[in-house]
Amino acid sequence: MGILDQLNSGSLYLICGIIVGFIAVVCVVFMVRAWRAGKALGMDTVRMKRAITSSVTFSLLPSVGILLGVLALSGSLGIPWPWLRLSVIGALHYETQVAAAASEQAGIRLGTDPMTAQAFGTVALLMSICIMWGMILAALFNKKYVSKLQKAGPEKSSGVGFGDSAMVAMFIGMVSAYIGSYVGSFVSGNGLFSFSGSWTSLAVVAVSAAVMALFTFLAEKKHMEWLDNFSIAGSMLCGMLAAALIGQ
Repeated sequence: MGILDQLNSGSLYLICGIIVGFIAVVCVVFMVRAWRAGKALGMDTVRMKRAITSSVTFSLLPSVGILLGVLALSGSLGIPWPWLRLSVIGALHYETQVAAAASEQAGIRLGTDPMTAQAFGTVALLMSICIMWGMILAALFNKKYVSKLQKAGPEKSSGVGFGDSAMVAMFIGMVSAYIGSYVGSFVSGNGLFSFSGSWTSLAVVAVSAAVMALFTFLAEKKHMEWLDNFSIAGSMLCGMLAAALIGQ
């Protein structure tokens, strides 16, 4: 039995399926408890239904990209492991980059060279360890952090202040790092009209940013606030479509 046969075995499907099923049950439980809490607080039922509808649409559209990520990784890592990682706590950009970097350190190229048991062990271990710190830090310090926010008063506990600034700064830094790497690769060794990976990445960034700007303009200037629910998912899908068209 080859390594891919083992990675797609029924036992792995069973293990990963139990974990994913448990997470799905937890989500349903929290949704029911949130609905009951909203009713107890006297919240408008129409608004709560609208929030559920917005959350569903916001979750379904980005899941298309997640599905593509599972399919892309399944050729080297099998289906159960990428399915588990991207269903529970993983992020598409994180999982693919860590898997590629870990496999290179193990001596193979992801998607090109055949996977080995040692390489898969390295990839799976790094994919798990490198992203677990958010859960650990939240379990250790989140209660203390929330209590400080509550003591600070309604203005600060509403999210205005350091928390918002830190999230914005982190997001800008992450985006700048990705775009900077694309620009560096493009400038260092590729011509202006080269259809390399860096050129494609820069084009996708431009298309995604333009689509996001269009959604923001329509929502703020044309009073189409409902488009806010589709802005991130729409820009992601348009970016993927641009990548596919450029690749052709």
